[in-house]
Amino acid sequence: MISQNTPSTAFEGSRCIASGRLDNVARATKTVVDRAAHRASPLPILIFNDATSETIELDWRGSADEFAARLALLPMAEDLPGEPPHPAPEVPNSPRGPGRPRMGVVAREITLLPRHWEWLAGQSGGASVALRKLVDVARRDSEVKDRVRQTRNATYKFMSTMAGHEVGFEEASRALFARDQTGFETLISQWPVDVQAHLKKILTDVFAG
Repeated sequence: MISQNTPSTAFEGSRCIASGRLDNVARATKTVVDRAAHRASPLPILIFNDATSETIELDWRGSADEFAARLALLPMAEDLPGEPPHPAPEVPNSPRGPGRPRMGVVAREITLLPRHWEWLAGQSGGASVALRKLVDVARRDSEVKDRVRQTRNATYKFMSTMAGHEVGFEEASRALFARDQTGFETLISQWPVDVQAHLKKILTDVFAG
């Protein structure tokens, strides 16, 4: 879900209009949209969510003040529903009702093979504690890989939308997925300057490490 302060970038054709908070970017883009409405062949105008490269659809109708009033109805990022809070630490020997999970712990059914249950039963703290520890370890181990994958996918999505017709697009795509930074930057070097600049801004994590 978008918010007034979603990091965003707007383009008119291959020219970057503005980049920053969505509310600021949208107001700058509204001026360009109104000006382009009088042209015989206006260039496409798109706003991208910097984190995902999804395009953000806005209602451009009305005056600048009417548009700004609609923008003001969007929530702020801090007001959006986030991830549920981390479970509260368990207190040994704290009283609780029969069959009720401790505060902050969500009970759900999982299916494992007998050998998994046997192993879990022998772990300190029992199956639930062992499973939570395993999930935490897996989350930490996959954090970098997940971030690289998400950034790579966002980069490819932006490329497909803005540069799918450019020379070397297929080769640049292969370099992106191969994490070949030198090859990628060489292949996009003839693309529009603002498109190059945005790609380099959003793909930092892809070539990290």
